[in-house]
Amino acid sequence: MDELTMNYTNPDALVDAQWLADHLNAPDVRVLDATYHLPGSERDANEEYLFRHIPGAVFFDLDDVSDTESPLPHMLPSPEKFSSRVRNMGLGDGNKIVVYDTSGGFLAAMRVWWMFRVFGHKDICVLNGGLKSWSALKLPMEQDEPVTLRKHFTASKDNTLVRDMRQMLSNIESGREQVLDARNAKRFHGEDGEPRPTKHRGHIPGSINLPFSELMEPMKGFRMRGADEIAAVFDKAGVERGKPITATCGSGITAAVLAFALHLIGCETVPVYDGSWAEWGNCDAPPIEA
Repeated sequence: MDELTMNYTNPDALVDAQWLADHLNAPDVRVLDATYHLPGSERDANEEYLFRHIPGAVFFDLDDVSDTESPLPHMLPSPEKFSSRVRNMGLGDGNKIVVYDTSGGFLAAMRVWWMFRVFGHKDICVLNGGLKSWSALKLPMEQDEPVTLRKHFTASKDNTLVRDMRQMLSNIESGREQVLDARNAKRFHGEDGEPRPTKHRGHIPGSINLPFSELMEPMKGFRMRGADEIAAVFDKAGVERGKPITATCGSGITAAVLAFALHLIGCETVPVYDGSWAEWGNCDAPPIEA
């Protein structure tokens, strides 16, 4: 662990590249490359994985490990499907899972961290700074896909970590949960469109805009900020950390960054609105603010 992580209430959720290098061959450690690129990026995450990845890492495909019958992007799959997919990756009960992506750890890695927690696996952490931090130390990489043995993985869904549209609509009336939106300000206010175009622009009424990038250190390869800085970002946005919080974004990916950051500083249960704006912005019934 680097000294920044020692400030966190839950420091085990974040590891640095040197820690991973030192523990890469531990019998219980498994590594996931969860790289994901937004539509229109003209980049193929699986091809990039096959070009180079951390030794022993397996590829976690967000679009495959999802409810592929839903019209919405990468919605949570059933516990049975999640269990089946991760078993085939050689992941099982008792594994310590380290997840990273090539974008500095701020996109899909934290979505996958959240997914494992939804399905009951708590021993999962994120590589701070992602593959860039690994590369910066000139640590080895490989192209070969590892040979994996199917293991037993128990998946049980924790519904306290997930929100759907019905619950979000109810919350507008009750105001029980603070809703944080991880998109940038222009998307939040409807000035810019979405990477996945939607019928409507704007945000869920009463929600608070807190772009996920504010929780990162862009000059340090998009590593997570220290605990005091993270707390200050939420405080500045007017978030009451002692009250219930739900995170949302464009399609449920960067919302997990907010949930992850809050977990680091001691907010244990922060659900994500899985459908996010990809669902809300394509329906005519839900109220919208801009």
